[in-house]
Amino acid sequence: MTFFVTSEPIGDGGNLGGLEGADAHCQRLATAVGAGDFTWRAYLSTQARPGKPAVNARDRIGEGPWHNYDGVMIASSIAHLHGDTIELARMGNNLHKQTGITEKGAIVPGLYDYLDPRDNDWEYVKSTPYSNRHEVLTGSQPDGRAFPPDIDYTCDNWTSNKDPETDQPGLYGGPGRPNAMIGFPDREGGGNGSWNSSHGTRGCSQAALPRTHGIGQFYCFAADGDNQ
Repeated sequence: MTFFVTSEPIGDGGNLGGLEGADAHCQRLATAVGAGDFTWRAYLSTQARPGKPAVNARDRIGEGPWHNYDGVMIASSIAHLHGDTIELARMGNNLHKQTGITEKGAIVPGLYDYLDPRDNDWEYVKSTPYSNRHEVLTGSQPDGRAFPPDIDYTCDNWTSNKDPETDQPGLYGGPGRPNAMIGFPDREGGGNGSWNSSHGTRGCSQAALPRTHGIGQFYCFAADGDNQ
């Protein structure tokens, strides 16, 4: 296994402890299932800040190929994962509901599973493991690169659990509207249904994430695994 979706969130909304905290979470979950010998990295981008350049998710995860818990290949390379050429984009990667599974081999409950009107309420979701939670944090554009710095798509580079001061419509951020870009391992949902760049969240708190059906999970890749 050199790829998985985290089976559980860190639990503080978009505050993951930065990239270091997210990587440590990947490493901890992988170690718990016997895959700790790899160097695990979270598929997350950060945006440029004064004196700090942006970090692209695609540059953090090695060269591939990557395989899931069942040994199924997700993508053969960075280019395959992101569809960098017309041919690769047409072919697409192999990430979908049956393959975008956790480090325990479990399918991530998706958009039409176990429908319940309470599945956007964190108090319900946190104690209901089969509730809809199919969004994963990425902070990335479709090509796996960071967004420009003007609008926050990374919950202040994964250090903030704050929400907008007022509840405003829209899922794409803006001045005073902190949020995180998400993708869908099941390719089902609003926006464009992208695995890594579909729409933003309602805010960065743990309570805000379920409002668009996420709980703060993210992708983990072994940066030094399966290299060919």
